[in-house]
Amino acid sequence: MRSGDLQWFTLPAGACAWVKGAARACFYVLMLALAVYLSTGPVHAATTATLAKDAGTLRVGSKRFTESYILAEILAQTAAVATREPPRVLQGLGNTAIVFEALRAGSIDVYAEYVGTIAQEILKSQQTLTLPQLREQLAPLGLGVDIPLGFNDGYALTMRKADAARLGVTTLSDLAAHPSLRFGLSNEFIGRADGWRGLAASYGLPQAPTGLDHGLAYDALAQGRTDVIDIYTTDAKIEALDLLVLVDDRKYFPRYDAVLLHRLDVPQRFPAAWSAIGTLAGSIDEAEMIGMNARAELHGVPFDRIARDHLGGQSVDAASGASGFLGKLFGPDLLRLTLQHLLLVAVSVLIACAVAIPAGVAVASSPRSRTIVLGVASLLQTVPSLAMLAVLISMTGRIGVLPALVALTLYALLPILRNTCTGLAEVPPGLRSAALALGLTPAQSMRLIDLPLARPTILSGIRTATSIAIGTATIAAFIGAGGYGERIVTGLALNDHGLLMAGALPAAALALVSELGFEAAAWRRRRTLSLTPRQDASAASPPRRVPMARNTG
Repeated sequence: MRSGDLQWFTLPAGACAWVKGAARACFYVLMLALAVYLSTGPVHAATTATLAKDAGTLRVGSKRFTESYILAEILAQTAAVATREPPRVLQGLGNTAIVFEALRAGSIDVYAEYVGTIAQEILKSQQTLTLPQLREQLAPLGLGVDIPLGFNDGYALTMRKADAARLGVTTLSDLAAHPSLRFGLSNEFIGRADGWRGLAASYGLPQAPTGLDHGLAYDALAQGRTDVIDIYTTDAKIEALDLLVLVDDRKYFPRYDAVLLHRLDVPQRFPAAWSAIGTLAGSIDEAEMIGMNARAELHGVPFDRIARDHLGGQSVDAASGASGFLGKLFGPDLLRLTLQHLLLVAVSVLIACAVAIPAGVAVASSPRSRTIVLGVASLLQTVPSLAMLAVLISMTGRIGVLPALVALTLYALLPILRNTCTGLAEVPPGLRSAALALGLTPAQSMRLIDLPLARPTILSGIRTATSIAIGTATIAAFIGAGGYGERIVTGLALNDHGLLMAGALPAAALALVSELGFEAAAWRRRRTLSLTPRQDASAASPPRRVPMARNTG
């Protein structure tokens, strides 16, 4: 068989060159993103600390609400005075379950928690526990609790004062007489042992609550879309929105005194930092905490500035922290967040391709295996992202980039795997028979015929997976993996719509650029294929016969 007999099976030279060039460009972009990502500053690049546990740096975590952000900055700045290397702050890691798992795994060393939450949500105790009792029960977990900060931030329910006055509602018991009231409660409060279930049973409340993000609940209440929401008693918007905090007349809610939950070895590993942090005991009262929350939520003052002002006793004009939308959109963190987002998306999609395409090739010819593999991939796609992140934190023992990459890769598998199987199934059987007749092995037939013909369908799956990864990568910020989600998470905590849009718009723009890139690649391929037959026909046409002059002589 002549080598020319197989030319029609191979990819056009232009397409091969384009694929190689695109792969090379992706590699360079990925390396650049990784280099910049790993070289960012110590606070904003705190997520890179999770790649390797650094025993020499104190890591301070926070939950995903304003007060926790501020307290994390206060802890870090207090410790920084006594240490050579400033602590790393991992802000907005998520709800109690995620932050607690991060602490147990050693990805963070300390964060501000509340005694009621520790007793009922973490230790699952039905009784009020004292600080010594909490220490005793946490010790087997390798954890400790210490340094009461001086204020109580409990749960409460609130209504608009006008509605409460009209209905005659002043206590939680009064709510039972108004079953038509709409309850918009935070998802964590609905699921907590000391939250909605126990409260409804204690007061006989018949209402069915709707889950809302805590930061958005105030907007919903102010706009009349809900009637009752749960709040923290140190929230700044209670007075600003003229709300009535309903009296807990049956004393259902325990005290939620703020304390520090930490790993047991922290005082030994960081004695100077821990000694400095100890000076915070009893240093913040409820009025001060409400004031700090107000500066963040109502005036847009950055968390680190609020912490500096509190520790230094300064009084800074709150309005100085506010900035316009363009300032938030094109802020100094835009490049860092873009590179972090690109890194998460590129690495996860590349790994998904490396797993899903070979898997699709392996099971494409077996209906039973294909059904099982696609079923598993579909099942992974249905797992809620926050639940998957919480499980991965527990499995990997880390927060940040590693569990985020694993989650994004798992979510990207299905479209690539499904399209690989579909593309291979659409290859005409006659071409495979022709390949066998020409003496090709099954592996050669797959490489030279099946995969080239299935390539458009496979690329369509990669295109879908990339779009999914760009959107889902914003969730990675909940566990400190960076990206545009940092702005979205902070915007949710502060109820700052400008900051929310400053995170959402770049993500949408990145998705649009991705779509345009894939569309340009598809157009280039179509153009290359449309030119190839004409070039081949031109080359194969016989030479034109030149008429010869007659010999009339």
